[in-house]
Amino acid sequence: MAIEAAARGNDNNSQEFYLEGEQLINLARVAGGVTDDAILMLLRDCAGFRKLVHSIGVNVKAGKDTSASSVAFVLENWGKTSKYETGTRLRIPCPADGTEMIMKLDEVDWSADDDVPGKIVFEFEDAGALATASVMLYLHEPYEVQEMLPESPVKVDSEDYQAMIAKSLVSPGNNKRLKAAIDKAKRGEAVTIAYIGGSITHGAGAKPLHTDCYAYKSYLAFKQMFGRPDRDHIRFIKAGVGGTPSELGVVRYDRDVLRDGTAEPDIVIVEFAVNDAGDETKGNCYESLCLKILSAANKPAVVLLFSVFVNDWNLQDRLAPIGWHYGLPMVSVKDAVVDQFRLNKEEGNVISKRQFFYDIYHPTNTGHTVMADCLRYLFAVTDRSEEDREDIALDQPPLIGSDFARMRLLDRANYTDIASIQAGSFTDTDTDLQMAEMDDHPLGTPQFPNNWMHAGVSGQGSFTMTITSRNLILVFKDSGRTDFGSAEIGVDGRMARLADPHEINWTHCNAVLLYQEKTPREHHVEIRMASGHEHQKFTILGFGYTM
Repeated sequence: MAIEAAARGNDNNSQEFYLEGEQLINLARVAGGVTDDAILMLLRDCAGFRKLVHSIGVNVKAGKDTSASSVAFVLENWGKTSKYETGTRLRIPCPADGTEMIMKLDEVDWSADDDVPGKIVFEFEDAGALATASVMLYLHEPYEVQEMLPESPVKVDSEDYQAMIAKSLVSPGNNKRLKAAIDKAKRGEAVTIAYIGGSITHGAGAKPLHTDCYAYKSYLAFKQMFGRPDRDHIRFIKAGVGGTPSELGVVRYDRDVLRDGTAEPDIVIVEFAVNDAGDETKGNCYESLCLKILSAANKPAVVLLFSVFVNDWNLQDRLAPIGWHYGLPMVSVKDAVVDQFRLNKEEGNVISKRQFFYDIYHPTNTGHTVMADCLRYLFAVTDRSEEDREDIALDQPPLIGSDFARMRLLDRANYTDIASIQAGSFTDTDTDLQMAEMDDHPLGTPQFPNNWMHAGVSGQGSFTMTITSRNLILVFKDSGRTDFGSAEIGVDGRMARLADPHEINWTHCNAVLLYQEKTPREHHVEIRMASGHEHQKFTILGFGYTM
């Protein structure tokens, strides 16, 4: 597998693979081809893992442009008493020349508090470094698994591949806006193509992430198909942030896609089909985001992209009706690949799950190519089709809701004309933030840097805000660190919710709905550390509001 050193702050440059829950089992199924349920069940906890595995073999080979002489391999177990502190942590340096290093598990001093395998980490000296790595689990007798044989490369120029790609077109939709953007590009005029979504749009699984992700590949395809070679007139905006739904996307759209008014996209690809399971509004934020984009004065095209997980799941059934409602072009990676996953090569399989998926969530470089080719097919179909006479009709009732279509971001940098805020003990600024490589940049951009942080030593005063609005979304920081604690969120004197930064347990942005009303009125919001958590940390990243 390909690995890449992502900059994670504090000189930590690493590639991480989480193993808890079903993730190690699913990796064994997809990457290792393991089908024996008795073996898979032993991977659920540390006791079963050591019963099954006697040694771990690791080899790492640095990429051509990487000067690293060694890369550290880390295996972390989560503990029973304190998840991130009381489990065993193994770390061995591996020469970056492909030499296999063997770790014999009976020679390890295991913690008695080990609970479950937590994660594997590859640690690099330099951010952006590329390598290939393999991790082999050597099993005790009598456990055996079938040897995985190398697969033939995917034939992207074959008729079967092209037929698979064609199945991705759910609907060409009303093509007036997309054809307008294509025609602008052909004339040599400035065109901006933008992408907003979760980790797949961010580029997770692609190595290198910033140039092998589906977004950049499909942008290059659009540029090659319709751009003028003598001009650099097609702009690329990528705004994917891992682990986030449209509930956060609608909050950050103005900042991350419109760049606070400095960008005017002609095409926006929206990819939240595997991130919106936890959307509290059940599609209202997704439809609101689409309407927010469609309502821009320059009439951009919106393309709905439905990605897929390794278990063949996405939210297409919930989200596609919104596309049908407004006549939006829709592309489904699920429709393209899932049916042929069930076939063998003789029956017509084009690409296997092992070839498509980097892990249980994200595509490999080849998987990202498939996604880009699905969008390329939409571009080609649109280009050769007759233009629709009428534009998309926006003067109709929403299918699910449009309550958040005028959502705006409020943070420490812009709140003064919007709300009255007393920071209380939330006076620090958190710099240990989720990072996301935006556009075609190789290094990450910190998300929500204009935040309010309770540092644990800054007193116990509440953060208070008075704001007139219809809806309010709180964005706070999730964290796997044990020095972060929970905060109580009150609205108008009543407890609205408990914000627990350990529900997901990794550093990322969590958007939660505080209230949703039909008319704007004044509200008083209070955020204070929960009882017993006063000396821990909590970060308010920002708010989304509608007037």
